[in-house]
Amino acid sequence: MRSTVPLMFGLHMPNFTFPGAPAGGLFDRVVETAQAAERAGFDLVTVMDHFYQIGMVGAETDPILEAYTALGALAARTSRIRLGTLVTGVTYRNPALLAKMVTTLDVISKGRALMGIGAAWNDAEHRGYGFEFPPVRERMDRLDEALTIIKGMFREERPSFQGRYYRIERAVNSPRPVQPGGPKILIGGAGEKRTLRLLARHGDIGHWFGGNLEDLKRKKEVFKRHCEAEGRDPSAVLLTVSAGLLLVKNESDAASALAGIPAARRRMVAAATVPQAAELLGRHIDAGFSGFTFDNLALPTTDSIELAGELIKIVRGG
Repeated sequence: MRSTVPLMFGLHMPNFTFPGAPAGGLFDRVVETAQAAERAGFDLVTVMDHFYQIGMVGAETDPILEAYTALGALAARTSRIRLGTLVTGVTYRNPALLAKMVTTLDVISKGRALMGIGAAWNDAEHRGYGFEFPPVRERMDRLDEALTIIKGMFREERPSFQGRYYRIERAVNSPRPVQPGGPKILIGGAGEKRTLRLLARHGDIGHWFGGNLEDLKRKKEVFKRHCEAEGRDPSAVLLTVSAGLLLVKNESDAASALAGIPAARRRMVAAATVPQAAELLGRHIDAGFSGFTFDNLALPTTDSIELAGELIKIVRGG
């Protein structure tokens, strides 16, 4: 199988629970995972931007690292792979500060940062940390303003902006991002009224968290209509999806492999051999989706990440 379009493969790390890891060895396992992804041919490593573990992964008291501290450390332990969040909640940080943090990551990594952002959803951690958690309409309005500020901080020397929720006045962002125009902006979510419109207005990459192919294709048509309204070429935006695949060497391994996935997440995952997975991803590529995200629940070991590397080579035609 050979793809004729540029593809992006990401390894997402929502899970920071590593059975058998020694005390103080959690981050060593994170580094091991990122370096294995780099060797296997992945393009991107992402971490969640949460402060409590989410229910689909584990108990809220399970360990989870602050995203940008972890990414900065990973930047010093990797050399090629891009680094970002999937995704930062707009309510967690002032957007100018966030732009500064991602710029710093871009400098440390020598131009490998990705700016992932969304409208936030986890009310429990907002309540626990004392963050405001406004209604979804306000969060979407905040996201629109935040994206305007972030782009200004990345692209302009002394940007100013006055919004309802955020403002900057001739803000300084020095040193400048290494990447011309700043890190690419990834917007997570597929809400058809607001999120896809903001993706058309501001985003370079859209990430949609699963769904069947026919529904994804329908959402893509909605996105294209938003692009038309915004005067944007939809082909300028890379559309990525969660792969939802648990790779196995043989079909006989599928049941035991699925048993290792948290019960709340199991219905979102399909076990597949590498040839079966290549066929499935090929159908998505034919439908116009060019990026695929795996996670470290489905790829928990370096051996499983190497198996994903075989899939990446096949899909890319290597």
